[in-house]
Amino acid sequence: MAIFGNLLIRFTKHLETSDHQKDDSLKTHYYKATFDRVFSSVEELLRQDADCRITTVSKERGEIAVEMNKPIPCFLIVTIISVSAMETAVDFTISSEKFSPTGIYPTLRKRILSLYERINQLHTLIKPIKNI
Repeated sequence: MAIFGNLLIRFTKHLETSDHQKDDSLKTHYYKATFDRVFSSVEELLRQDADCRITTVSKERGEIAVEMNKPIPCFLIVTIISVSAMETAVDFTISSEKFSPTGIYPTLRKRILSLYERINQLHTLIKPIKNI
């Protein structure tokens, strides 16, 4: 049954990071930095990425919406939340309408992990999960 479940995940066209993800690498990342610093650096990181086009920025809501064209066309929403004065959480929601006979999920997952790696270079990662 687990093999069948893993096969279905491969063809999923939507992925969200959260504290409750089974995949530890896709759990919410918490950074030791202010909301403003994390929000600004993530926005700048996305603006500098030639494969990204920011469509909406809402600092009040802590969201950045992005259209991505590589490696596949997809839509990304970055959610940045201040947990405390020096602790900020970053989550992603990514989806694509594209079909692939080998499955889209691995490509979406790889893109999210790449973004987390780039943010990790800019800010001190407290931990990928927060005990609630």
